[in-house]
Amino acid sequence: MPLVSDTVGRDRRVSAIILNYRSPRDTLGCIRALLAQTIADRIEIIVVDNHSDDESIGWIRNQFKGNAKVKIVESAMNRGYGQGNELGIRGARGKYFLIINPDNQLEPTGLEKMVAKMENDPGIGILAPKLVHPDGTIRPSFRKFPSMPDVFIKRTFLITFFPERVDRYLEKETDSSVTRDVDWVVGACFLIRKDFFQALGGFDPHFFLFFEDMDLCRRTWTAGKRVVYFPDVVAGDRKGRLSEGGILSLFTKKTVRIHLKSALWYFWKWKGLRVPK
Repeated sequence: MPLVSDTVGRDRRVSAIILNYRSPRDTLGCIRALLAQTIADRIEIIVVDNHSDDESIGWIRNQFKGNAKVKIVESAMNRGYGQGNELGIRGARGKYFLIINPDNQLEPTGLEKMVAKMENDPGIGILAPKLVHPDGTIRPSFRKFPSMPDVFIKRTFLITFFPERVDRYLEKETDSSVTRDVDWVVGACFLIRKDFFQALGGFDPHFFLFFEDMDLCRRTWTAGKRVVYFPDVVAGDRKGRLSEGGILSLFTKKTVRIHLKSALWYFWKWKGLRVPK
């Protein structure tokens, strides 16, 4: 029996936004997983190419040529994560937005279950599935709001001296098989209502990459809605994070420097404010 009524109309449509940047193989897999969803007839897939400057667009167009469910939007510049997704959102028609990274693949019933959960609980602002790596390990995708030292310690050799502090931030001792309200979820894959996303003002354009997901979750809580981790749904997730690296990478790796810049903006923006729950 379907989890969402067969009579659900266009007002329940889901707009899935995939932001591609030089990852055509991952994007193809993500699209195929969405087309295999049990509610695929109520999904529109919007692929935004974030000025990849490679063969991404050619690959994707050739694979899905003539498929009305897949729309491709090309950006004339690399807009970063938040504004890249916003480019796809501009023409989205769904009641819900699924923000999903190219290297994430939802199980076939995943989106149907997520929509049903949101329909049954209007207090949910953001809903995110469990993320599982190919080797079966679970990505710590729900976390506490960090302090600046938490972020710095996690990225440097200091993690050796303060492992318990990082474990608390990543909630490593929390049961990942239980649905729960959480401070924030990583932006790899989550569902949000269109009207609520618009009421929040979308992604903060000050963030080019990193922390825009944390910021969006924090604004969700301040707006009186909840952020919910929903392990009844699983999405495959490839290992390897853009922001990985130690203290030396602050000087040698551009993405780590961007991560630090975003962190500084986030902590300046939210300086000392408590999030109501």
